Amino acid sequence: MKKSKILLGLALTGVLAITLIAADHIDAPAVAGGKSDITDFYVFQGENTDNMVFVANVQGLISPGASSSASFDENVMVEFNIDNNGDNVEDLVIQAIPRNGVMFFFGPVAPGTPGTSSMVKTDSPLGSISITPYGNEAIVTSNNGAKMFAGLRDDPFFFDFGQYSAIIGGTATSFNNPGNDTFAGSNVMSIVVEVPKSTLGGSGTLNTWVETKKK
Repeated sequence: MKKSKILLGLALTGVLAITLIAADHIDAPAVAGGKSDITDFYVFQGENTDNMVFVANVQGLISPGASSSASFDENVMVEFNIDNNGDNVEDLVIQAIPRNGVMFFFGPVAPGTPGTSSMVKTDSPLGSISITPYGNEAIVTSNNGAKMFAGLRDDPFFFDFGQYSAIIGGTATSFNNPGNDTFAGSNVMSIVVEVPKSTLGGSGTLNTWVETKKK
């Protein structure tokens, strides 16, 4: 089973041109109630402008009461896909796999098999990081120019679902300012990896998307 989220048109140099898409919280029947549901995907230039940051959030709408027991599924790999030549086929992947409280990262590296099936690229380790326990300060590690994080975070996506439903239902014509944040107080499991642009290939536009893949 695979689920993907796409973010297209990311410029490597100059002004970043990013096409954003809406949040996706537990609306896919194949992953509803599981730990492979992708809520959001973000890619942006790092504070160090020579780097790019990739963020995948999974398991949306984790309540405060359920946060202390939330965890990554050790049978689910999160795979960041990078197309650097414009053919909409991944040329590089960054893979994140949890094991025994640690998130292991591999890549950026050419995939063994592009598409819906993947091989874990254990011959291209990027680094590893202890998954930040609930309630603790974020644990961040650096290795070979890359930075990594994995753990529970407050859901950063703002969306007024009630007003959206009213607009769709014809009882409202626009969103309110500032509106009500439907996701306020809920959490997500987040994976963040920052890598040098020089490791991503090409010098123009990247097409990127993220997938969750079950063992």
